[in-house]
Amino acid sequence: MLLARHAGFLFEFLRAPHKVGAIAPSSGALADVMTAWLRLEEAKTVVEFGAGDGAMTPFVLSRLRPGATFFAMELSPKMCERFQRRHPGVTIYCDSAARVCDYLSRHGASHADCIVSALPWASFRPSLQDELMTATLQALRPGGRFTTFAYLQGLLMPGGRDLRRRLRGVFTEVSRSRIVWRNLPPAFVYQCVK
Repeated sequence: MLLARHAGFLFEFLRAPHKVGAIAPSSGALADVMTAWLRLEEAKTVVEFGAGDGAMTPFVLSRLRPGATFFAMELSPKMCERFQRRHPGVTIYCDSAARVCDYLSRHGASHADCIVSALPWASFRPSLQDELMTATLQALRPGGRFTTFAYLQGLLMPGGRDLRRRLRGVFTEVSRSRIVWRNLPPAFVYQCVK
C-alpha cells in the first residue's frame, strides 16, 4: 500500500512536475511540524491547499475543534480521487487554490483562520506565485495563520528564493522551523501570520 502511494506520487510528479511538486507523500513528521504551530483547536475555518492524497489531512482533522469548517483543495484530478478514497467524508475541491475565496463563500465563511499549504511554490513561475499569494492573503483573516513547507534543495532554486522574499514582504510575522529530516526529501516549514 505504501509503495503504491509512493509510486502514484512519483508518477504524477513525472507527468506534471509544475503541478505536483512532490515525489512522495509528506511524512507524519513534516505534517506534525506543519500543524502543531497553527492553533487549529481555536480555528473556526481551516483550508488545506495542495492536499495531494491526503497525507497531511489527518493531522489537521485531529486538531480541529468540533464544528469547525474544513475543506481541502487539489488541482490534480488523480490526486483528488486518491484523497476521496482515503478520506471519503472530507470535502475536497479539484480546483486551483487561487479560487479559495469562492469556496469559502460556499461554506458561508468570509475568511479562513488557518491555511495549510503543501503547494510546490519553488516550481511555480513568479506570476503564479503572485496569484496564489494574493488569494491566500484575501482568504486569511487579520491575525490568521498560514503555513507551508519547502524542500531543502528549494532554497537553491529561484522560485524558492522568490517565495522567501514574498512571504517576508506580505506577512507580519514569518519564522522557519527546524529541518525535518524524516521527510523525502528533507524539508522545513514557514510559519506566517497575517
